[in-house]
Amino acid sequence: MLIPFFFKLREGGVPVSITELLLLLESLDARLAESSAEGFYYLARACLVKDERHFDRFDQVFAAYFKGAEALFGALTANIPEEWLRRMGESTLSEEDKAKIEALGGWDKLMETLKKRLEEQQERHQGGNKWIGTGGTSPFGAHGYNPEGIRIGQGESRNRRAVKVWDQREYRNLDDSVELGTRNIKIALRKLRRFAREGAPEHLDLDGTIDSTARNAGLLDLKFRPERHNAIKVLLFIDVGGSMYEHVRLCEELFSAARSEFKHLQYYYFHNFVYESVWQDNSRRHVQKVSTQEVMRTYGHDYKLIFVGDATMSPYEIVQPGGSVEHWNEESGAVWMQRLTRTWPHHVWLNPEPQQRWAHTPSVQLTRELVGDRMFPLTLHGLDQAIKALR
Repeated sequence: MLIPFFFKLREGGVPVSITELLLLLESLDARLAESSAEGFYYLARACLVKDERHFDRFDQVFAAYFKGAEALFGALTANIPEEWLRRMGESTLSEEDKAKIEALGGWDKLMETLKKRLEEQQERHQGGNKWIGTGGTSPFGAHGYNPEGIRIGQGESRNRRAVKVWDQREYRNLDDSVELGTRNIKIALRKLRRFAREGAPEHLDLDGTIDSTARNAGLLDLKFRPERHNAIKVLLFIDVGGSMYEHVRLCEELFSAARSEFKHLQYYYFHNFVYESVWQDNSRRHVQKVSTQEVMRTYGHDYKLIFVGDATMSPYEIVQPGGSVEHWNEESGAVWMQRLTRTWPHHVWLNPEPQQRWAHTPSVQLTRELVGDRMFPLTLHGLDQAIKALR
């Protein structure tokens, strides 16, 4: 069973060797993994993956290859998969039922009510419209429905209506080694290029050599000149996690193209909206953040600022102090966006969501206003429009 898995990993881009496979077999023989899918997963990853950059590729191959195998590990301890039990509380509501559910009435009321529920609640709840629990129509909990609420204990977004998210999540870095399906994104980005001679004079200047040699009565006189580089400087801010998961492939293609086209490229990640800090490594984003003020002081006004994100979130995340779904931000996202766009006047926002949805999403409309209506769809036509706006 492990030999086909070994070859699947190699096909998936994980540089695993026979040495790592033998180490895994020895570890299994020594019974270092507990009798669970999770225990085997962590042991296999520790033995087979040498570089954390390949963790995500390993996860994808592991999930595809061992899909459905959890039952083999858990048959001795349980008969019903945990996922089924977790989803039992997820109610199915018709559109008419959803229309009858009313929001609590704003940010302050929502936070005040959550505090009261935490003080009063003594046990687990499922369904209903008041307590923190699963299913139902309460604004607090998981796998239910409410026009605005706080998501607690739910790994993924479902309705994209959460005002705040209680759970800490992990996001993966975008893979800049992705090969593009087409060359169109690269071709579009090349329209932003501006070449200049930079660095030491290392390349032979053939025309200059011929001219100088002729002027020197035929005595060879070699001339060199610096290599031509794209002098455009780009600062890329990329939204990751949540609703951006469905756009990862497209963002990776853009990221890969940008890395190959621009010598002066700096990038940072954010989630939903930019606040007082950003990060460059998603696996360490909770311990290695970079101050947004520091970024603004580091890079000059000649940089072109490009945001990439679907701008789909609760409007509170943009206009309200403390509105971030992951932490308490002292200043609103709108304040930070105004500072960023003043620092880099040449800026655009690329949105991977279909443009026909923008008018029906309040947060997209707010973001468009804050970037001076410089939001463009992440399509080839949208890239052309964005590049014209950046010139």
